[in-house]
Amino acid sequence: MNERDKLYVVHIAEAIERIRRYTAAGRAAFMEDDMIQSAVVRQIEIIGEAARNLSSELRSDEQAVPWRKIIGTRDRLIHGYSEVNLDAVWAIVERDLAELDREVKRILGQA
Repeated sequence: MNERDKLYVVHIAEAIERIRRYTAAGRAAFMEDDMIQSAVVRQIEIIGEAARNLSSELRSDEQAVPWRKIIGTRDRLIHGYSEVNLDAVWAIVERDLAELDREVKRILGQA
């Protein structure tokens, strides 16, 4: 992995860790606090932007990660910012982040 890709993968790992911290109090706290919502949405955007900036070679080599879906989520959040579906954001937190975290740690282990 080249240094540029490594930096972006590290950014993804850091964003995942921030989301975990921000959502540690659970779904109810997330749904009630617009500051937590904004922070989580921003970190998901960062994950998507970092994924977009990865080389096509790394994305091709690491097909276990749904890069297109991640980038698409970022695009929907950025361009549809006034219509963010908080249930969908929470589903990402609950359903998708753990697997992405495992894959990112595996990728970084290869660095």
